[in-house]
Amino acid sequence: MLNYYIFAKIVYMTNLCPKCKSEKVVKSGIINEKQRFRCKDCNYYFTVKKLGKKIDDYYVTKALQLYLEGLSFREIERIIGVSHVTISSWIKKYNITRPPHSDFHPVYKILKQNELIDYISREENIKDSGLIITQFADKYMLIKWERFKK
Repeated sequence: MLNYYIFAKIVYMTNLCPKCKSEKVVKSGIINEKQRFRCKDCNYYFTVKKLGKKIDDYYVTKALQLYLEGLSFREIERIIGVSHVTISSWIKKYNITRPPHSDFHPVYKILKQNELIDYISREENIKDSGLIITQFADKYMLIKWERFKK
């Protein structure tokens, strides 16, 4: 029990006050199932910092590219597996504006490698269109631009 107390004391005393950076911090209850602390120097109350989740920059870049290609937030969400709200916040954070695409719209397909090879080998699939192929894990995403029907 003494070892646990010493360990707990060391762990909690390494917290710094986010306001004044003091090490004189004591426990001060629990709020929303999180330990609350109080700084003895400035009397500031705070909780332990949330570590959060860090999404790989690769997926951020892919999401922004797909947005610029004309895909909606929900379509990007289905492809990458990241919330459409997160994608929206990335677009605001990096100040991305989509250029107007008046005559073309993107059509995307998720294919395995053998399906991709079969798709590209047929001339009618690649004639009169622009294609981008990008890899997602063990699959490939093919983006093809088609003209809007008038």
